[in-house]
Amino acid sequence: MSTSLSGEQNAPRRLAEATSFSIILALSFSHFLNDMIQSLVPALYPMLKDSYGLSFTQIGLITLTMQATSTLLQPAVGLLADHRPQPYSLAVGMGVTLVGLLLLANADSYPLLLLAAMLVGAGSAVFHPEASRIARIASGGRHGLAQSLFQVGGNVGSATGPILAAFIVLPRGQSSIGWFSVAALLAMAVLFAVGNWYWRERALPRRVRGAPGGEFPSLSRRKVAWSLAILLALVFSKAFYTTSLNNYYTFYLIGKFGLSIEHAQFYLFVFLAAVALGTLIGGPLGDRIGTKSVIWGSILGVVPFTLALPHADLLWTAVLTVIIGLTLASASSAIIVYAIDLVPGRVGMVSGLFFGLSFGLAGVGAALLGRLADMTSMDFVYQLCAFLPLIGLLTVLLPDMRRRIPAAAAKSVGGKPALEPAE
Repeated sequence: MSTSLSGEQNAPRRLAEATSFSIILALSFSHFLNDMIQSLVPALYPMLKDSYGLSFTQIGLITLTMQATSTLLQPAVGLLADHRPQPYSLAVGMGVTLVGLLLLANADSYPLLLLAAMLVGAGSAVFHPEASRIARIASGGRHGLAQSLFQVGGNVGSATGPILAAFIVLPRGQSSIGWFSVAALLAMAVLFAVGNWYWRERALPRRVRGAPGGEFPSLSRRKVAWSLAILLALVFSKAFYTTSLNNYYTFYLIGKFGLSIEHAQFYLFVFLAAVALGTLIGGPLGDRIGTKSVIWGSILGVVPFTLALPHADLLWTAVLTVIIGLTLASASSAIIVYAIDLVPGRVGMVSGLFFGLSFGLAGVGAALLGRLADMTSMDFVYQLCAFLPLIGLLTVLLPDMRRRIPAAAAKSVGGKPALEPAE
């Protein structure tokens, strides 16, 4: 009888966990579609450069426009979501991306390309902080895993975009970008369903919305501010190096090894796929060993490989970029989870700040590195960027965030207070 009652009592909990997991996967799938669309823009740069006679500086400005729009809007969107959640804002944001995509397909001048990039950036600005916040709500306390699953969808989308561009857009021309409006419409439908779930979730008593978090060591405001500044510096190094590959890796391969655009896009896909795998590994690893350990090993551990990359042949270039993508991306979810734990109760704002900063720095980096490539060479760009991950040495100054197990759970370890890695 007791076993039967226990099973009946656990049934709603199992159903809630399954529902929450499906929401995380729905957000990950939407992230896949969103970033697949967004990654079409840099994937088209070789074609746009030839069609419009653009310089590397003008190409960098397209990225800067898209990323700067996202950077400025994301923290504000996240802060608004923390105070006044809007369950259906995700679908609306994807609608803005759809408009930008259709404009990109029909643009016939450089200013219209910039406007299309701005709209795609605005759509991402609405999507990322709110989707990250909902993923955390649905995590059941496994914040690293939820953040990784959410982010890996975007990484896979970013990796898929260049391949689709190579096989669909490049052979058929700019107007074929409009075909991807189907992906945006599908994402809107999925996000509308997520909005329905969140609307119902908000109506539930707070105590049944998911597993409560543990307690963290109290830190002074000065320590929190200093820690956030260090994390932002790490994001800077990661974003600048990553954008050098996202935006200019194909040009580097074409110029140094004489590859065709299609073959260069394939190598870019391999790198981006490695980024997706690294992101998927980093979150659960952070749940087990602590987010600080993952950040430390990821950003500083990539240095030997970035230093070797500019001197490698084609085979070793491919191998090294896979290692770099795996290693560097494992810090993506760890940095955001660590930052959210530093500022509890501000999930949307912190997510928006860090997602927005990543996009903004990527845009600034694309413009500056494009200008530097025009003045020197792409080889010099990669030789200079190789030293950026050394900023990871600042990780040693971060406080050791360890989650204190609640008293009820402490009984299972002899009744003594215990610590576990922060999520």
